[in-house]
Amino acid sequence: MIAGCAVAFTIVGIRLVQYGLVDPIVTGSIENVSRVASRPNIIDRNGELLATDLNMVSLYADPRRIVDPDEVVEKLAQVFPNLDWKDTDKKLRSGTAFQWLRRQLTPRQQADILALGIPGIGFRPEKRRFYPGAATASHIVGHVNVDNQGLAGMERYLDQQGLADLRDLGMTSGMPLEPVQLSIDLRVQNLVRDVVEKAMVEYQAEAAGAVILDVDTGEVIAMASVPDYDPNQPSRTLSDGSIDKEYEKGWFNRMSNATFEMGSTFKSFTLAMGLDAEKITLNSVVDASRPIRMGGFTIKDFKGKNRPLSIPEVFQYSSNIGTAAVADRVGIEGHQEFLTRLGLLSKMETEMPGVATPTQPRAWKKINSVTISFGHGVATTPLQTAVAAAALMNGGYLIRPTFLPRSPEDAKRAARRVIKEKTSADMRYLYNWNGIKGSGRGAQVEGFHVGGKTGTADKVINGRYAKDINFNAFVAAFPMNKPKYVVLSIVDAPKTGVHGGRTAASTAAPMIKAIIGRVAPLLGVAPRFGSEDQPYTLVNY
Repeated sequence: MIAGCAVAFTIVGIRLVQYGLVDPIVTGSIENVSRVASRPNIIDRNGELLATDLNMVSLYADPRRIVDPDEVVEKLAQVFPNLDWKDTDKKLRSGTAFQWLRRQLTPRQQADILALGIPGIGFRPEKRRFYPGAATASHIVGHVNVDNQGLAGMERYLDQQGLADLRDLGMTSGMPLEPVQLSIDLRVQNLVRDVVEKAMVEYQAEAAGAVILDVDTGEVIAMASVPDYDPNQPSRTLSDGSIDKEYEKGWFNRMSNATFEMGSTFKSFTLAMGLDAEKITLNSVVDASRPIRMGGFTIKDFKGKNRPLSIPEVFQYSSNIGTAAVADRVGIEGHQEFLTRLGLLSKMETEMPGVATPTQPRAWKKINSVTISFGHGVATTPLQTAVAAAALMNGGYLIRPTFLPRSPEDAKRAARRVIKEKTSADMRYLYNWNGIKGSGRGAQVEGFHVGGKTGTADKVINGRYAKDINFNAFVAAFPMNKPKYVVLSIVDAPKTGVHGGRTAASTAAPMIKAIIGRVAPLLGVAPRFGSEDQPYTLVNY
């Protein structure tokens, strides 16, 4: 017995020495699989949190240490009811040194797995991006993938600015990073999104959106596009395991990543063009007494007055005939050059990734110039339409839009004069005139003196204009005695509107009224009561 025990202990001792000399099977190699990448917090202009990192753990397995894959799968299924048995079993039988089983577990899931006591599996610390506001600013902030890499919005912009390179070098692992401040105001953003979301439902529209722009700095104060999505859950899985495609449609940002024919909002630019080229003045009169027939098309007014119109009346009554007459006085080349100067025909430059490129005719003919004068034949993004409108309001300077804070001094250095100061004054007069007497009355907010222009366009479906489907927009500025902000709203394919109408005056204009009425006090715009017809509105013209 003594001899037998001696032999047994000798064998055990030899094996222990052998194990001590052989390199152990470890999972140190997982460090090269995925680094714990930190991202900076994203905050709004007031310091409110928009995005941050949370410390999480992820579950991995070392298949070489798994004794019974079937048993492991059965136990994990107790914690993860939707576990893919076949895929997990394949990973556990792979014989490799490392396999991810589930990323970003909750503390409860981690505790439940620890209680199972499964050998061959472990946990790895990771970061998970969290967006406290959920969908509130989803299209601006964007989202990341499971490895904390930016995929959309300003998250992607940060990676493009060098954050991705730092991550690849391992310089962001657990390293505190300075927060990135955006130009948006979270309070205003929340209100704008609320108005836009309610409008889409109330008007039974396909989509809706709005943007608020500081006319002096080009800062985007708020921008919303619905349908949108929750960046905490950028993709949603259905009960059958497939991806919810309807939910993913919310990724599409219609304010900067889509182009539309902006309808009669373009009349703002056509009249500004005529004024700037000195082909017309506010006292000019154009003949709008009869429709224009050209190239097999008939250009007529929606509600024509069938008489000569002054320039303010052309704007007030939204006369296609009168606007076309102004474009004809400038000429085709001058028309194309002016819209290019305002940035409406080229891709917009801003930090936001995924900006759409405007479309225009390959060769401009007279019929193109006529239809483009009132917003048909050229498609551009709503955001750059707002940017061009800001140039009409701020004294004539085109300022590249930004989603980052910008001082007035920096804006002045980046600004480029595109129209004369007098032209800008005349356009402020026309905006104010239309806000008092024309289609802008539906956007008027007592005390804040809103001016602007509606735009109702027949939507292009399969290359043809659909007479019963509209794309509506309203571009506004306030307060009109000295405009500080431009607000633009869009409604895509509404089925109804205020008092049953489907035009911009019944859909997009009430959205502007709701937005300005709620956000103006937050933006520090003091109300000014009194008759809107008083000449104080001309002081800054």
